[in-house]
Amino acid sequence: METAAAMNPETIFERHELKYLLTARQRQTLEQAMSGYMKPDPYGESTVCNIYYDTPDFRLIRRSLEKPIYKEKLRVRSYGPVTAEQPVFLELKKKYKSIVYKRRILVPEQAATDFLQKKTPLPEDTQIGRELSYFQWFYRELGPAVYLSYDREGLFGADDPSLRITFDTDIRWRTEDMSLTSRPGGEPILSPEQCLMEIKAGSAMPLWLTDLLTRNSIRQISFSKYGTAFQSMLQNDLKNRGVFCA
Repeated sequence: METAAAMNPETIFERHELKYLLTARQRQTLEQAMSGYMKPDPYGESTVCNIYYDTPDFRLIRRSLEKPIYKEKLRVRSYGPVTAEQPVFLELKKKYKSIVYKRRILVPEQAATDFLQKKTPLPEDTQIGRELSYFQWFYRELGPAVYLSYDREGLFGADDPSLRITFDTDIRWRTEDMSLTSRPGGEPILSPEQCLMEIKAGSAMPLWLTDLLTRNSIRQISFSKYGTAFQSMLQNDLKNRGVFCA
């Protein structure tokens, strides 16, 4: 699991992120073929826990699902449940023309919660902290919208550390008990036999990886964990109100 000592207090990413939905057999085939090019994340497997923030009318995720040229999200993330004193990431994730920009800072869980509830400012004055404050001011009524957790296995390029491939399973969401101090869990998004693979690269995908995906007929998809959870929330709401769609 990723530890606080291994986390940078302020981090900026700029990269392409490509997503693929795999079966268990496809994942096994790919991992075997990748073994000569990729190496395991030194911190091993982890459980990623997130709380996505949005407006009361879900303005951010509704816009994201429209697939605009530019979109943005705010979330707080931890690796497994944490205590109020342990560090979590406050993250701004933006996407413009297929390039993902992620800016995040590391703060104690309680400090992140107090900031997001507009009780106190962030512990330190930083550029990313000011961007988070502006985002909060601009959208005004931000609040916790959905809790998302999943088990992740990560790989890094043996010759190119900027190339990262992750496999996410047991993706679950909920709208109650939205605290990173609570245990992960909720309603599943994927079937037990499915896995979401993400390829994250600072530049073009290496030729060996492109050939591997082509040979196995694995095609890129558009997939948002928060977006899928939001659509499930809408479906559940319709069912609870007795409205059924054919």
